[in-house]
Amino acid sequence: MNSQRSKNYCVIMAGGIGSRFWPLSTKKYPKQFQDILGIGITMIQQTYNRISEVIPDENIFVITNKEYTDLCKEQLPTLPQDNIVGEPMMKNTSACNLYMIDKIADLDPDANIIVLPADHLILNESRFAEKINLALQLSSAYEYLITLGITPTRPDTGYGYIQYIPGKKEDFYKVKTFTEKPSLELATTFLESGDFLWNAGIFVWNVKTILKAFRKYLPEMVKLFKSCEFNTEREDECIELIYPKLQKISIDNGILEKADNVYVIPADLGWSDLGTWTSVYENTAKNEENNAVNSKNILTYQSKGNIIRIKNKNKVAVIDGLENYIIVDTDRALLICPRDNDQLIKEYVNDLKGMRKGEKFI
Repeated sequence: MNSQRSKNYCVIMAGGIGSRFWPLSTKKYPKQFQDILGIGITMIQQTYNRISEVIPDENIFVITNKEYTDLCKEQLPTLPQDNIVGEPMMKNTSACNLYMIDKIADLDPDANIIVLPADHLILNESRFAEKINLALQLSSAYEYLITLGITPTRPDTGYGYIQYIPGKKEDFYKVKTFTEKPSLELATTFLESGDFLWNAGIFVWNVKTILKAFRKYLPEMVKLFKSCEFNTEREDECIELIYPKLQKISIDNGILEKADNVYVIPADLGWSDLGTWTSVYENTAKNEENNAVNSKNILTYQSKGNIIRIKNKNKVAVIDGLENYIIVDTDRALLICPRDNDQLIKEYVNDLKGMRKGEKFI
């Protein structure tokens, strides 16, 4: 291994299907590989561009579903092909994190790792780089498991919350509790208390520190991965063998909720997890009628507050009399529904699965 190689690494997690973004996001072409914002660049490309300012290409890894490794290679052509890793099946975030920790530990047992979701929006990229660099300094110096926390702007029930132990004004705080997707009543209480942050799913840790936590809290998983020889020709075969036996548990539930060395860095990043079409609408440029459109070939009359995505740029769309709607037209499907119903899109997809030959549309 090159002795000059940086000790800082990044893992981009890109395995989800994003069914809330149907019909643009499909099983074959999920959300992270789509230009959801209509700005000419996909979500995973945005994430890569952001982190490549901090981490060199040779140290950036992507973990995704085996089905999507070719898409990753196509969209991130400057990454070494071996850095794009395919899981044989979805086993939640503990498994994919440990897989990548073991791979990177084999390259550098003193590595610091940044973990990023592939499909989040961060508007303030210079502040993101500043907070990530602080986290890397802390993870090098102390046995801390670090997460970035976002100051909540509303009592959102779709996010996880991190409660920290307040003290004198610091750049980071000890975490007291994690709460996944609370009720509206609880989320309102969290906001009023002032010591809660949104969990952005962005983590930074040293290989030794996180492996110690895995050995303590998920020893069976550690044991299964230990049977593999990483970064060798035998790795794939071993991974195929152990994956069906792995526990399906998130890193939050499996490690972070239990560990007592978790710290949070409050970070005002202009962040959104872009979890719904409404959140995309809120974070996208609007025209004078407050419509978020992605094509010049869209005419609107008495229509405002809509998000309109027409995949075929050679197609014209005329919208008359719609207010606060989601209109998404692709080669295989058309969705027209009120923005207030964006949480029901997953149900539409499930109903399509039940239709004869419905699977081909999702």
